[in-house]
Amino acid sequence: MVAAPAYPEYPTAPSNLIIDELLISVLRLNGSDLHLTSGAPPTVRIRGDMERLPGYPELTGEQLRRTLYNVMTERQRKVFEEELELDFAYAVPGHARFRVNVFQQREDIGAVMRVIPWEIVPLEDLGMPEVLGTFADLPRGLVLVTGPTGSGKSTTLAAIIDKINQSRRGHIITIEDPIEFLHEHRGCLVNQREVGADTHGFRAALKHALRQDPDVILVGELRDLDTISVALTAAETGHLVLATLHTQSAQDTITRVVDVFPSEQQQQVRTQLAATLQGVVCQTLVKTADGQGRTAAVEVMVCNTGIRAMIRDNKLQQIQGSLQAGARDGMQTLNAHLAALVKAGRITYAAGAEACTNRADFETLAGPGHTRAVASWQ
Repeated sequence: MVAAPAYPEYPTAPSNLIIDELLISVLRLNGSDLHLTSGAPPTVRIRGDMERLPGYPELTGEQLRRTLYNVMTERQRKVFEEELELDFAYAVPGHARFRVNVFQQREDIGAVMRVIPWEIVPLEDLGMPEVLGTFADLPRGLVLVTGPTGSGKSTTLAAIIDKINQSRRGHIITIEDPIEFLHEHRGCLVNQREVGADTHGFRAALKHALRQDPDVILVGELRDLDTISVALTAAETGHLVLATLHTQSAQDTITRVVDVFPSEQQQQVRTQLAATLQGVVCQTLVKTADGQGRTAAVEVMVCNTGIRAMIRDNKLQQIQGSLQAGARDGMQTLNAHLAALVKAGRITYAAGAEACTNRADFETLAGPGHTRAVASWQ
């Protein structure tokens, strides 16, 4: 492993101003991510597409390393030099917070800085199904919000936590890497712990959270067997646990959780999941028809008696049918939501077809008229 060279502490003001200027430009362009890498100008993801930031030259490795080191703490620099990876949060006061990932590439440095709005957007303004609001009312159990990187999982979880914070009187503990959205003490007392700064890891923080009298625990990511195991125990023992995974369907989510465990433990895990899992939300972001933004397409599974039996008996192939038939309980498949967005004119047929999990199913739901229209346009 090649260690990153150590640099002395530089004066922070000039470099911070450069970073702040770049990030404010990202906000003005309605971008979601700023990409910084040596040999290329600053690049912004805007409505899903990568665009070079106008007016900026290519960045040199030395310039970029000095600039990024100036927005890190001494502890963060040491972590980066040891691990060659680093996650942290950075704020431009009065504008926004950013989730920062710094990494080594070709023995040089790079970074991606993702926008985290100051304001937490309510679930209803995110265009989420109403059933997600009921998850905030649950006294206990496990709720998983899943999807690929950049699909808005953190935004959805923040909205659920905010609803809990406004409607209940309790204690919320979040364990994040890094802390993204900041929650005020409203109806609830909220303690937010950042991996690396406030705790050494998700598993340790989650284990000790059980001794901190929580009502609600948010786990930024279920990364390994130990963390998943403690999360299941927390849900079993009367806490509401919210967490994320990088899966793209409800069925895949259950499979992923179970498959982390050795085969001899998997039936026990299925039994635990059947008893504790309350719901799965799988989401992705799709470019809107007007090209001016992106909207969430969501699959929702609500654990009723039938789905609990399917999980316990390992009949996961039946889950998709239950989602299709479960509208009364607030359930929907991703393909059904994509088709609904097409019919409402929110997204194009092509965008829906690209994001769907089953093309034939999507075409049936979206209707043949849309299929013909897209075929002639192409």
